[in-house]
Amino acid sequence: MKLLGTLTKIVAIIIGIAILVGLYVMQVENDEALGDRIVGLSVLASVFILLPMFLVLRWRGKKLEDYTLSDKNIKKMKDRKKK
Repeated sequence: MKLLGTLTKIVAIIIGIAILVGLYVMQVENDEALGDRIVGLSVLASVFILLPMFLVLRWRGKKLEDYTLSDKNIKKMKDRKKK
């Protein structure tokens, strides 16, 4: 788990640097097409690589039924409300 957390941080830093490089290329180098490609690929990488890594890291070891609205959880909420 610690390895996944470290890897997620490294990927996030790399993607952040890539976005900044893309913005630099657009503004300073005046190559808007290349800058748009770099930023676009960085956003795609963040959605398809970084987001799943982050979700796996945060949801590991948790029960999904604790976060869903089932009859059992509705009864628990009603019991808490009565107290």
